[in-house]
Amino acid sequence: MTPLIDVVFLLLIFFMVTTTFSRETRLLVNLPEANAEAAQSNPSQIEILVSRDGSYSINGRALVNSRIETLVQGLEIESGGDRSLPILLIADAEATHQSVVTAMDGIGQYGFTRMSIATQRPQQLEESGPAPTDLL
Repeated sequence: MTPLIDVVFLLLIFFMVTTTFSRETRLLVNLPEANAEAAQSNPSQIEILVSRDGSYSINGRALVNSRIETLVQGLEIESGGDRSLPILLIADAEATHQSVVTAMDGIGQYGFTRMSIATQRPQQLEESGPAPTDLL
């Protein structure tokens, strides 16, 4: 009888150690807001706009599709091979995270190292007057 109790006790310990307990949790994510002063617009910078539907435009010219290869080719044409130009990434608030990450990936693939992301001031500050676009 004692060996049977030992085996049952070992099985109980085995199942207790190997069992994983999963708790479903939901995270509330509060996105940050920028309160920085507005930066002066640089005329020799490249602006990439990510629209709500995930399409891109570079310096006001829409790209034919949303593929990363097209974005990189557009950056090559607009920069003229100068990778030291600053990039300003402007994304719609409703744009998917994937389309913004794809734009950032294309910027990095071509070799740009100076990138800024445009934000808006919080609504509390906008009520006191029109707020220009801020840069991070």
